[in-house]
Amino acid sequence: MRTEMAEDMVIIGAGIAGLTTALGLHRMGLRSLVLESSDSLRVTGFALVLWTNAWKALDALGIGDFLREQHVLLDRLVFTSTISGLATSQLPLRADSKHFKCSESREVRSVKRNALVEALAKDLPRGTIRFSSKVVSIEEADNLKLLHLADGSILKTKVLIGCDGLNSVVAKWLGLEKPVSSGRWAIRGYAEYLGGHGLEPNFLQFFGNGSRCGLMPCDEKTVYWFFTRTPSAKYKEIEENPAMMKQFVLSNLGNVPEALVNAIESSDFGSIVASPLKFRKPWNVLWGEITKGNVCVAGDALHPMTPDIGQGGCAALEDGVVLARCLAEALLKEPGRESNSGVEDKEDEFNRIKMGLEKFAKERRWRSFELISTAYVVGSMQQSEGKVIGFLRDNLLSSLLSGLLLKKASYDCGKLNIS
Repeated sequence: MRTEMAEDMVIIGAGIAGLTTALGLHRMGLRSLVLESSDSLRVTGFALVLWTNAWKALDALGIGDFLREQHVLLDRLVFTSTISGLATSQLPLRADSKHFKCSESREVRSVKRNALVEALAKDLPRGTIRFSSKVVSIEEADNLKLLHLADGSILKTKVLIGCDGLNSVVAKWLGLEKPVSSGRWAIRGYAEYLGGHGLEPNFLQFFGNGSRCGLMPCDEKTVYWFFTRTPSAKYKEIEENPAMMKQFVLSNLGNVPEALVNAIESSDFGSIVASPLKFRKPWNVLWGEITKGNVCVAGDALHPMTPDIGQGGCAALEDGVVLARCLAEALLKEPGRESNSGVEDKEDEFNRIKMGLEKFAKERRWRSFELISTAYVVGSMQQSEGKVIGFLRDNLLSSLLSGLLLKKASYDCGKLNIS
């Protein structure tokens, strides 16, 4: 006998977008259930850069200061050619920078992924996340959605939110195309220095010879690094071997500071991972169905992008805040009509949910298109091996790229309140 349960709102995926949405809804007084296929919180990936727009979202959720206490504020962004070894441009990342002065408020920190995920989860009511709950298919039943789980149980819900990443079952149900390969791979890792790393709080990026890499501190003892490149046949052979991955990166760095070499050499094999870089075709986000009725997608299920402008995690945080606000506006305002029993008509409730999700889609569609497109173009320029593009990048385009990063980071997702 199969088990059937019912929940008003179900979020699939306990990643950044899913937990942000759940916490945002909780702050607005709405309950949700998060289904996570793994048996614990997903903390894959060691760190991510959170720009000013992400901190605005975290402040809206009420956990910004908690995370600030654990991660250093980055002072400047430095672009360097791995061919010449010379800095091509420098950008202030804070108004009180000791190196530069900037007129606008900026906040950039490299945040440990596990710290972010745990901070999002810690304020959720007990029982909000249900682990080992894999959704295998979705079925319609009037205005409800029936979620068929791997254990044979069925969950009915009035609202379904897919935050289930690159291989999203919800995105597939909506008819969105699968993410495609960018043709590039990334190797990421981190190093811990028990006595402290002694690095200045700067975000260092290096380009040249078809590769892009970076180094930045998360706190006083931990640094995060990454290396991206178009793979060769040899590269594909070493992806499951951390020792070979480390040696591959060290052999292809070019002219970089000793600090980056030391961080890679100091990284344990267990702290090094490789993954292909995929993205959703931007026009699929612009013209595809990212919401339908009482179903929508957010985070990587909506806008998977390459990491070249550092906005994937930031955009997921934005999504969660905007989505929680749009649903709260739709559900917490006075109902449109009531039945003879005094209970709001189910059809009217469905229409309110639909309007809330459509408002979310309207706010996020163009933003997602811009971020995916910009990330892809920037990555292509940064990793070009052509001499002409390389010359332009090192001499003319670095300042332009810096401006693009700041422009995308200036977005404000707003507060969690009902207008």
